[in-house]
Amino acid sequence: MSLKQWADNGWLKPHQTSRQEIGSLLAIARRDLADARADTISDDWRFGIAYNAALKLCTVLLRAEGYRPM
Repeated sequence: MSLKQWADNGWLKPHQTSRQEIGSLLAIARRDLADARADTISDDWRFGIAYNAALKLCTVLLRAEGYRPM
């Protein structure tokens, strides 16, 4: 299923992104990945932080293609 089909189904909306927005999302992902390496927090929390980084990277891909989630 294509992103256009997802948009047609109402799961995505068109979105005009910018270099600054993409850069900010990448910075959040970098920060979260660095934080997830900390051995002073629980493994569960480390996983949650890494998962958040993965979500940000998925958001980057959607925004770069001109979409955002509903």
